[in-house]
Amino acid sequence: MKFVTFEKADKTIRSGWLDGDFVVDMYEVSDGKLPESLLEFLDNSEENMKLVMNFAPVTSEQKGRYPLSEIRLKAPLPMPRSFRDFYAFEQHVKTARENRGLEMIPEWYEIPVFYFSNHLAFKGPDDAIMKPNECEWLDYELEIGCIIGKKGKNIRAEDADHYIFGFCILNDWSARDLQRKEMKVGLGPAKGKDFSTSIGPWIVTKEELESLRYGKGYDLPMMARVNGTLLSNGNMKDLHYSFGEMIERASVGVTLYPGEIIGSGTVGTGCILELGQKVHRWLLPGDQVELEVEHLGILCNKITDGNEVK
Repeated sequence: MKFVTFEKADKTIRSGWLDGDFVVDMYEVSDGKLPESLLEFLDNSEENMKLVMNFAPVTSEQKGRYPLSEIRLKAPLPMPRSFRDFYAFEQHVKTARENRGLEMIPEWYEIPVFYFSNHLAFKGPDDAIMKPNECEWLDYELEIGCIIGKKGKNIRAEDADHYIFGFCILNDWSARDLQRKEMKVGLGPAKGKDFSTSIGPWIVTKEELESLRYGKGYDLPMMARVNGTLLSNGNMKDLHYSFGEMIERASVGVTLYPGEIIGSGTVGTGCILELGQKVHRWLLPGDQVELEVEHLGILCNKITDGNEVK
């Protein structure tokens, strides 16, 4: 199934699932038996999924079914409980380091590493991404997000599937010049990353992808286009570390909760930093970035100028 969060014509924000060219408001169709938000749904995802099966498919006569043309898709999980982003594709790591005159470090092959980013700065499909005023090197990052659907601690990699609800496209926007400067100090990426992360257009449950398992991931071609020009072309099956291994690392001595997001890190060729300036300049206001992952959809965002002040 594909789960979404959406805005109705009356500005009400609800969550539910896709039903062909329609979305289903799970709260409305269930007469309040299912929650209004996907975050609440994930708190009891196993029982709630059983309830969903009682209401799907939804007939045209039932309430709570809306044409996609009459709603606006939002980030499927607008405010995740946390966001850990890993560094799990070898090609990206090697090439990005080579471009900076650096060799691979042996520690990368010993443990999957991650950083925390701003879980309160998530955007959805067609949302504008405001370029930080002080940033001149704005970049996209083509990734996949994994949504935690069950509470757990010290989770073994081989058991991690039981804790995964589903997957979505993730764009880890990066201010490379800010990132470069602050990481010289030995910390970061911090301000190089915390202005925006976009996900969407929906979350695909792991069961829907089962037949596509390959290696440590799934056979999911991943592409990125800027202003219609194809720049990035990779595949999730190239993961060096599986999401199970990432979850194992993240949960060592720490409890993971439903509604947290784990990012894969950038797929090979999945950003301008890796491709180089000869392939494409840094992003500018007016540029449109389109990430596509087979079976996960297309996530499109446009760059705008200046910081939002409220």
